[in-house]
Amino acid sequence: MGEEPNDARPEPSDRVPGDGPLNRPPQGTPGAQNGANGDSGSGTGGGGGFGGPAPWEAPAPGATGAQGAQGASSAPGGSGPPAPGFGPPPGAAPGPGQGQGYGYGSAPGPGPATAPGWAGAGTLPPPPAAPPGYGPPPGPGPGPRGDANPAQAALIGLLNLSCLGLGYVVLRNWIGAALCWAATVALLVLALPADVDGVPAGLLIGYGVFLLLAAADGARRGLRATLSLGAAFRRLALPLAVVLLAVPAGGSLAYGAARDEAKEQALLDRLSAADAQVKSADGLAFDKAEPILAKALAEYEDLGTNKADSRAGKLVPARLDAYYESVSAPYKNKTYCEAIAPLKHLWGLDGTFDKDLLGARPAKTDEPLAHSLYECGTSALGVYTATPAAEESLNELYDTFPKSSHTTRVEPAVRAAIKTRTDALDSGTTPCDTTNELRTLRRSLQAVSDAALDGATREAKDAVQRGDFACGTDQFKDKDFDNAAKTMTGYAKEYPDSPQAAHARSIAIAAEIADEEPAAGKSLPPATVPGGSRMIMVVSNDGPGEVELLYTGPMTGKVTLKACTTCTKYPGPILSQGKKIKACTGPSSKYPKATVLLPAGDYHLLQKRVSTGTSTAGDTKTSKAKIEPGYSYTNCLYVTSGF
Repeated sequence: MGEEPNDARPEPSDRVPGDGPLNRPPQGTPGAQNGANGDSGSGTGGGGGFGGPAPWEAPAPGATGAQGAQGASSAPGGSGPPAPGFGPPPGAAPGPGQGQGYGYGSAPGPGPATAPGWAGAGTLPPPPAAPPGYGPPPGPGPGPRGDANPAQAALIGLLNLSCLGLGYVVLRNWIGAALCWAATVALLVLALPADVDGVPAGLLIGYGVFLLLAAADGARRGLRATLSLGAAFRRLALPLAVVLLAVPAGGSLAYGAARDEAKEQALLDRLSAADAQVKSADGLAFDKAEPILAKALAEYEDLGTNKADSRAGKLVPARLDAYYESVSAPYKNKTYCEAIAPLKHLWGLDGTFDKDLLGARPAKTDEPLAHSLYECGTSALGVYTATPAAEESLNELYDTFPKSSHTTRVEPAVRAAIKTRTDALDSGTTPCDTTNELRTLRRSLQAVSDAALDGATREAKDAVQRGDFACGTDQFKDKDFDNAAKTMTGYAKEYPDSPQAAHARSIAIAAEIADEEPAAGKSLPPATVPGGSRMIMVVSNDGPGEVELLYTGPMTGKVTLKACTTCTKYPGPILSQGKKIKACTGPSSKYPKATVLLPAGDYHLLQKRVSTGTSTAGDTKTSKAKIEPGYSYTNCLYVTSGF
């Protein structure tokens, strides 16, 4: 019989992944067919010029043994042993269950004679299902499952860890790849743009678990999968998978950097907001500005201590310098009283603010604060409406800065203020205003607790006494008789031991008479009683109620007469019908009397009767009297009705 063509072909599992028709040995060439005879031709090596497989490539099943033996055929015309797999060696009986020929032998047993070259086979082998190499090409997707390949599984898992689902792409598992893409896009949508809070921890944990599951699933699927990849790509796949791990790592680092920048920007925004609060407090009264400044300080302190390494935290010291500069602006503007409150605020921060952050700034306010207290306190001396009062600032200066150079300046400044006002009593045109200033100054000094001002306090007291007398005198001269009487009456009561007390009483009496009879206030009563002879004037009370007789002239004074219990009012002009009133015509003992010794001269008299059942308080009557030398006089005081 002639030679039959060998139609046997390798099973799909025997193919090298990626091999196609172009990768098979040429058909019909010498050695390409398997013959039974040793001289039927020589075989050629199979494999077709490809390099060795990558580490994750499984060797094709059946690639060893038959192919290697086939490639060992002799050259044309030569002789050699038959190709392995084509029957037992000559003279060897087939083993139990061993097939004959190229895997198509029959079970042992009797049968018809075999054709030459079929190693004792009784019949021809059945033809293969199809000629070798002429089956349909492999379809898309991973090839049939082969032997386990851990390196390939690791490759697919690493590719899936890149967040891009590339492992599923290699496996052509588009559903898995789409899930990876959707998860990554969702994460990017939720995470970008980066903000201070960042991505919720639960979301990151969930995404990380998803990536691990995708990697594990990809490794499971790739363990036995046959990949349709070129040899060059196979060699680069694993390094590429490792490199692609930089995608999530780099993205994480980039996102962390973006989040850090967002945090820095948020801190800078807080710093800018605090700066704006400080600026908004400019021009406000400090009691209204202080709550605003407190909020700004709280921000500065938090940024400078808890966020000290941030860009905003490093700017806090400069902001504190600007804060001190802004708050202490009234001192630089020399509005010292206005500067006290903000300077006290700055000086007191040492006890409420972080000391390391403040440094020596509070101590730098000692001198400005002491200076402001001195200037404000001394400028308020004698100013009744001053706020704060002089004693408030001076007491604080003595208590807070007892050794300050400004403290030693207080006493000279006080004495100078007293002297200036005392000199103004004599030469000034407003002694009453000056006296009020001296009185206010004295009250302030009396409220200062430091003994250093005791001497100045006594000087202020003497100056006030002098000012009261000057004020009353000036009021009399200005015809302000009512206030002059009050001022001089008060002077006489407050300073009874004063050498000017008697004169003050005279001025008060004269002012009271002049308030009813202006002619009596043409000139001040003399400070001393004139000498020479004096005339007697007997004054009697012929009216109800007690009566005072005030007189002023060469001498000024008053006498008080007790009430006449049996005396009544005399009828007025209507009821008397023009009859002359004959007062004090009864027995002399009936009328209360008083004797007055007066120098010669013209006098103005004023009788003032107190309230009784038949008279009212304030009943007054003025009169004049001329006292001449060598005479004695009587003066009867009575009351007439209105009719």
